[in-house]
Amino acid sequence: MVLDFSSATAHLKQYASKDGLDIKSLVDSKNFGGLTYNDFLVLPGLIQFASSNVSLEAKLTKKITLKSPFISAPMDTVTEENMAIHMALLGGIGIIHHNCSPDEQAEMVRRVKKYENGFISDPVVISPEVSVREVKQMKATMGFTSFPVTDTGKVGGKLVGIVTLRDVQFQDNLDISVSEVMTSDLITGKKGITLSEGNQLLRSSKKGKLPIVDGKGNLVSMISLTDLQKNQTYPLASKSFDSKQLLCGASIGTMDADRGRLEKLVDAGLDVVVIDSSNGSSVFQINMLKWIKSKYPDLQVIAGNVVTRDQAALLIEAGADALKIGMGSGSICITQEVMACGRPQGTAVYNVSEFANQFGIPCIADGGIGNIGHITKALALGASCVMMGGLLAGTAETPGLYFYRDGQRLKSYRGMGSIDAMQQTGTSANASSSRYFSESDKVFVAQGVAGAVVDKGSITTFIPYLYNGLQHSLQDIGIQSIEDLRTKVDSGEVRFEFRTTSAQLEGGVHGLHSYEKRLHN
Repeated sequence: MVLDFSSATAHLKQYASKDGLDIKSLVDSKNFGGLTYNDFLVLPGLIQFASSNVSLEAKLTKKITLKSPFISAPMDTVTEENMAIHMALLGGIGIIHHNCSPDEQAEMVRRVKKYENGFISDPVVISPEVSVREVKQMKATMGFTSFPVTDTGKVGGKLVGIVTLRDVQFQDNLDISVSEVMTSDLITGKKGITLSEGNQLLRSSKKGKLPIVDGKGNLVSMISLTDLQKNQTYPLASKSFDSKQLLCGASIGTMDADRGRLEKLVDAGLDVVVIDSSNGSSVFQINMLKWIKSKYPDLQVIAGNVVTRDQAALLIEAGADALKIGMGSGSICITQEVMACGRPQGTAVYNVSEFANQFGIPCIADGGIGNIGHITKALALGASCVMMGGLLAGTAETPGLYFYRDGQRLKSYRGMGSIDAMQQTGTSANASSSRYFSESDKVFVAQGVAGAVVDKGSITTFIPYLYNGLQHSLQDIGIQSIEDLRTKVDSGEVRFEFRTTSAQLEGGVHGLHSYEKRLHN
């Protein structure tokens, strides 16, 4: 008998269960063993909205929310200030590595925080007696083109003018003072003005800088037109709520020397710190975590790495604001192979996230992210954000120079557990070796490798590719936000399917003589 097609959805009721598996059945280790991202798929749902309407807002920590769930890893071939700046501009955040001196790392944080300021509370100010020669020298060393002038040469002094590049560019007499060339007819904002009001005043005045003065005409802060332009170009930018500066994270180790390092990072404006250890369940990390929360109670702390509920519980009790999940799953990591210790990443993400989310602790899936689909699966398993190393390696914003080999344009990429990284010189205590508790070893045992990756272009195009691709992925599942994904996975509405080896082959490119795999334009 052929049924009436109009009753098709009603006919579903005769089936004992929905297609696919709920999340608990999928990751039940008694059935399938430990899962990686390639071992399963998410079943499609009903599409009722445009992909552009999918929200990717995600919790980084208990108190920090990002517009996109992307984090660049604290690796010395991935994240320094250039990567951190652009990750924040594009809605994520960069975690600056600590395989360098504390002063070098703090300076990188400072550059990120100064890149986009909102209200600039400590602008570089000069006095009227400064010479044109000195202004040109300051421009050459600082990169600034405009300087407010106060009677004291300091913030808080009476504003008497602004000197810009146009004022000094064609001056032949370099010894005259800026008081003779500065612009003194100024448009200013009054103390208490909002950032949006200040930006509107900048637009209407067509000036590059807007000094903010108190009732007595004393300079208190400044707003820059370049920051306004950045706001328009990067609407998703991750910024601190109060200062409107870009968010910046940095990693530290668990040694006593890292306490002094953190003090320098906090002074530079750090928003979130990652305690970076291959195995986060150590007394060293627990003691460091407790110390940070007692000394800097407002500083957000990401602890890890962990792969079990037992590990997670220790760090949650010690005060972690987020957890980092993963051990041996990165593309350059050989911990599982060498140490026989770790856990398949899919199973680790689910078990830790399922436990931590009950306490309101966001989790970061760190390692094993090789494509957009892996990001989707990590989020479906309970992570709030994903940390990427290899996926971002080779982009223009990573440290290092390109080189050519076999006709390919490449960049170096190495694990922080590689011998190369652990033998890094020029630091007070090698951060890479201490990450693996190996700083006192005479013979290093590698838990990572060093290699090269193909040029991926700039993350200014690669991150938008990941962002738009993730929106399309959630659209296919019938999900309109990461929060919605979490709810519907937990309720069993989002379903999964185990993926055999032959199914994985079927789902990839096959049956072609040759092909070109272009992921984005």
